[in-house]
Amino acid sequence: MKIEYEPIGVVRSPFSKRAGMPIQPSRGKGVQATIELRPKLVAGLADLEGFSHIVLLYHFHHSSGYDLRVIPFLDTEKRGVFATRAPRRPNPIGLSVVRLLRIEGSILYIEDVDLLDGTPVLDIKPYVPDFDEPVDVRIGWLAAVHRRPAESDDRFG
Repeated sequence: MKIEYEPIGVVRSPFSKRAGMPIQPSRGKGVQATIELRPKLVAGLADLEGFSHIVLLYHFHHSSGYDLRVIPFLDTEKRGVFATRAPRRPNPIGLSVVRLLRIEGSILYIEDVDLLDGTPVLDIKPYVPDFDEPVDVRIGWLAAVHRRPAESDDRFG
């Protein structure tokens, strides 16, 4: 089965290369960017401005190939790719929860960004704590390292 998607928009961010870019939105606090939505989809933005945060699904457009075991940015040990957020994946799809500042026409202004300029956006969903914030969470191997500061480097180049 082959699945194809057409991007609904593109991210315009201050990050033109992976090195030095935040690795998650929580590490990109205060970094602002925009999403340029395809004009024919603007009607789909109705009612979104009432949400403080949105979930972005996007294509890791600078990733190619994948490894099933990777050394993630916050660790020094190989982990299964599905136990990481590494960009080199069998299907290079990323997910970020970002702050929605405002919408002007087909432009969404966002903050807390960890995305490269030119990132193709596949979908936008509202962040809803009752749906998206589970309780009694375990974070596996990250429990020992998740407080380390980190930026992207070229390990997944």
